[in-house]
Amino acid sequence: MGSFSIWHWLIVLLIVVMVFGTKKLKNIGSDLGGAVKGFKDGMKEGGSAADDKAATPVAAPAVEKTTIDVEAKTKS
Repeated sequence: MGSFSIWHWLIVLLIVVMVFGTKKLKNIGSDLGGAVKGFKDGMKEGGSAADDKAATPVAAPAVEKTTIDVEAKTKS
């Protein structure tokens, strides 16, 4: 009862295929693969961009201390 046997997993797979259909599962699989590939590419680009940023120090922008007075108007 602690672990599932191969028969349990086959029954679950059969039910999933019956509910969603093979075409829908194929589309989900390709979408998931594209998302993983995009994530990996983003991590590679983000790592190189972070390395480039660390190599060139940037001065902090000057902060202006001004207060903006805004009056909220309600619609009638």
